[in-house]
Formats: sequence, C-alpha cells, structure tokens
Amino acid sequence: MSFLSGFIAIIGPPNVGKSTLLNRILGTKLAIVSPKPQTTRNRILGIYHGDGFQMVFMDTPGIHKTKTRLHESMVQSALATFHEVDILLFMIEMDRARDHEIASITSNLKKTKRPCILAINKIDTGQKDRLLPIISTYNQNNLFDDIVPISALTGDGVDTLLETLKSKLEPGPQFFPEDMTTDISEAFLISEIIREKIYVHTRKELPYSSAVTMDSIKENPDNDLLSISARIHVETGSQKKILIGRGGKMIKAIGRSARLELEKIFGVRIYLDLMVRVEKNWSRDTRALRRLGY
Repeated sequence: MSFLSGFIAIIGPPNVGKSTLLNRILGTKLAIVSPKPQTTRNRILGIYHGDGFQMVFMDTPGIHKTKTRLHESMVQSALATFHEVDILLFMIEMDRARDHEIASITSNLKKTKRPCILAINKIDTGQKDRLLPIISTYNQNNLFDDIVPISALTGDGVDTLLETLKSKLEPGPQFFPEDMTTDISEAFLISEIIREKIYVHTRKELPYSSAVTMDSIKENPDNDLLSISARIHVETGSQKKILIGRGGKMIKAIGRSARLELEKIFGVRIYLDLMVRVEKNWSRDTRALRRLGY
C-alpha cells in the first residue's frame, strides 16, 4: 500500500478555534490560544503521524479586515496557503456561521481546485437543533467536499474529521521523521508562550501592541537550569507603564505564568528575565515588522 501524505491549511475567521484544534490533533500545546481574536500571527506547522500516512497542518492567522501593516501581513500569510497546500480545512463557529468575514473567505475558496472540508466548531456551546440548518445552508453552495461538526475543545468529532481528511490524502512521501511534530524553533515557542500570557493578563489594545523577541537562551546542565532573556516590544510609553504595572506587579505576573508553563514544556527549571522596550508604532512599520519576525 502506498504511503499517503499531504499539507492541510486550517483557515477561517479570527477566534474560531483553529489553534485549539491543532493542539487537540497533536495532543500537545504547539499554538498559543486566548479568548481574544487575532492571537495567532504566524503560520505554525504541526505534523500528525498515522499508520501509513502523514498530515502536515498549517495553523494560519484569522482572515479579517485589516487595520495595520501587521494585520495585513497576517491575512496575506493565511491567504497564501490557499495555493500552497493539498487540502483546505475551513473552520467556522456554529453560533457565528454567518459572520461577515465568511463571505470574503468563501469567495477566495471558489478560486481554488483543492479539496475543501468545512469544520463547524464549538458544537458543545450552542443549541444542537441549529446545526442541521447550518449544514444544509453550506451544502447548497457545493463548495465543500465534506462538512464535519466538531468541538476542538472537547475533542467531539475530531476523530471523524481526521478520517475525512485522511480520505482526501494522495500517495506521497513522508515529509518529516516520525519523532518530529513541528518545525518551529525553541526561541519562537518561548516567545509565543510569553505573548500568550500578555493576552491573559492585560486588556484592550495592549496585547495587540505587544511583540516578543529573544535576547538569549542559555542552558546550564550543572544545575538543570534554562536561563531566558526576552524583550517585550510595545508602541507607547503609557503601554510600557501598564505592562510593567505598579511596583512591577503586572510584569511579574506575566513572567511567573510564562515561567511555570515553560517549565512544564521543557522539564527543567526556568530563569526568565523580561524587559520592556518602546518601539513606536511598530505594528504599522514594515521594517519593524520584519525585524520582529512578521
């Protein structure tokens, strides 16, 4: 029997659960999540290994109306996957099945000839009697090969979704070794965990005005310690004050949350040093975006 493989882009509006689904499929936290939209800024690759097949998932930023150069970069990154992968997995929420972003996304989907699966997420949070009319509506446009209701949070329907995706794979190579689940770097993972904690602990525009870069990562095998120095970039002096907090209370809370999660991931003690730097209007500056990894 031929080996089956393929690249699958997880696409959709912001905050529909794309990253939660990727983490559920892989059984590990690879992509950060938060209740706030536009949490994912970069494409994140996750590799699912099965018996005789391999699925290479790309978690993409939510497709939305852009306001800044950062948002524009995020959306362009997501739209580019339409022509780079073998299968498109389009996700929507059951209770937001008619959001205004969906029409623009489906118009782009019509231009591709790749298999497209619709996953209706968050079926655990809505009224089940609303599901069949939604499926019927999306069946009428003949855009999707299959429609699968799921809950990425609880795992309900995810096995069915994986079987459906497997049925669309074609014979191909094993792109990655079996012990590999992602191609993201250690530094990127650390910066994303820190950024997630900024989303958790702060409000309003601050999470969207923050970026994280690594200054240094040093291992000390003698005392089983990983020393990390990271820099948080914000756009204004007032944002810096909020992020640091009175007496350093906010930055300490962010650092502690990040440190505890990083210790679980790496299995060693972590020393985490966070510095805050003002880089005015970085989200609107093309050169700054490149320097910060976007």
